[in-house]
Amino acid sequence: MSKVKKGVYDFLRGSFLTDESAFKNWRIIIFVVVLLLIMISSAHKADKKVIQISKLNKKKRELRAEYVDTGTILMRMKMESSIREKAKTRGLEPLKSPPKKIKVTIKD
Repeated sequence: MSKVKKGVYDFLRGSFLTDESAFKNWRIIIFVVVLLLIMISSAHKADKKVIQISKLNKKKRELRAEYVDTGTILMRMKMESSIREKAKTRGLEPLKSPPKKIKVTIKD
């Protein structure tokens, strides 16, 4: 067997984990595995935050639309024409003459 074939064969058999310098290899492998676990967990946390942000943005848009709708309804209710109609249903009519100012003076 050539040296390259023997090296590949030894790697596939896992002899790099069982020879004399295996302690160094195990430390590196464990370190890489720990880094991978940290990376995977941080990616999951980031995905959860992105999903939460999108839900909050959707809720914000819904609340904004509700705010605009409520403001429109309020503006219609405050219009003079709608107030006159409601007053007519109760039997009230606008004055024919302008209102007069009443002054109160107190003499001591």
